[in-house]
Amino acid sequence: MKIVCIIRYEIDPYQRDAFKTYAENWGKVIPRCGGHLIGYFLPWQGTNDIGWGLIGFDTLASYEAYQARLREDADGRKNFAFAQEKRFILREERNFIEVVEGTFDIPAAA
Repeated sequence: MKIVCIIRYEIDPYQRDAFKTYAENWGKVIPRCGGHLIGYFLPWQGTNDIGWGLIGFDTLASYEAYQARLREDADGRKNFAFAQEKRFILREERNFIEVVEGTFDIPAAA
């Protein structure tokens, strides 16, 4: 994994459970379509209307191939429709970052 797509979601804070369901649904779809799912994150303390999704890829080309598979995936289309129907995502933005070798996923010292 060399790049990470960080998706920042502005969500309706009164529909936190709907966003949680949406995120859980991606848990099966994203890996099947070729993304390395790092995780989805709900607001906990502080801001109550921002959620995050982090998905890793080897290259931007692998991200583009993933996007094409995602559009064809029946469960993926169903999850997008769920979000549109419930309207709990108010805004979404994507940023791509590069992993700095030797700094990712290092566990805490005992």
